[in-house]
Amino acid sequence: MEIFQRAKVVRLRSNHDKYLLADDDLEGVYQDRLGCYNNAKWTVEIVDQANLIRLKSFYGKYLTASNMPFLLGAKGKKVVQSLPSRLNSSLEWEPIREGEQVRLRTRYGQYLRANGGLPPWRNSVTHDIPHRTKSANWILWDVDLVQLRPELPKQIQEATPSVVQEVARPIDSASERSRSPSPSPPLSPTSSDNDNPFAIIHLRSSIPNESGNLEESESPMKEGRMIFYNVGDENGDIHEGSEEKFFTFKGSSVDDLKEKLKEETGLDDIVVCSRNPLNAKIYPLRLQLPPNNIDMHVVVVPSSFAGN
Repeated sequence: MEIFQRAKVVRLRSNHDKYLLADDDLEGVYQDRLGCYNNAKWTVEIVDQANLIRLKSFYGKYLTASNMPFLLGAKGKKVVQSLPSRLNSSLEWEPIREGEQVRLRTRYGQYLRANGGLPPWRNSVTHDIPHRTKSANWILWDVDLVQLRPELPKQIQEATPSVVQEVARPIDSASERSRSPSPSPPLSPTSSDNDNPFAIIHLRSSIPNESGNLEESESPMKEGRMIFYNVGDENGDIHEGSEEKFFTFKGSSVDDLKEKLKEETGLDDIVVCSRNPLNAKIYPLRLQLPPNNIDMHVVVVPSSFAGN
């Protein structure tokens, strides 16, 4: 729960390495590997009652555990976006930590579940209690911090960069979304462009095979990675309203990345930094880049950076 207490905006990644997205029909939710759009962002609201949250979509509606069956005769029920005239318990989720992941439980004991397998189950999201071993991990979610709440504790214990690395999850160039037709990605409002996106690396993931069973495998290799970057000052602060930019990077070392960022920013004397997700502080990136071309979020600062 502590991660949600400090988070203003998050992304949720399922065990299929897909993000939870709000559909632009303003009703449905689904999974997709492309998590760079605004409809993958969820604003966290803390419920007065202990250990409960609400998640508001980019479209201003809440993630809701409905009473509608997903399929006739199927056990799972639909998870939708809704905005009732009066907030109720169907909008409330209890985060339960399990290692580095969380389960999101409804007030009635069911869990937010990312489904795999063949259509119509593939990429769907329901809430229920899984009873089969192969789907037990489908209720586990990784939480990517996108924006912290402004009221931060003054003193938080530092986490070592070797334990925590804040880079983004892999985003495939070709989405596996099984929807037709595919809606255009939502436009980014200027009010949400001052986020500081970052996440935690998990090198292994559970991926469904053709029969719908989950198999443990390494993240797939791909040609190049996406680098998302902001430019900060010598204190590491990013100008309010600054838009995060990105490019495709095919290098293999920190020095290669530094040279590429010099070209992109037009700056010469720079330090490439990463952000600690536990306390939002940035530190110089000196180790090797994450394997498997995992996408990254970095901050470019002058060499006079105070934390250097």
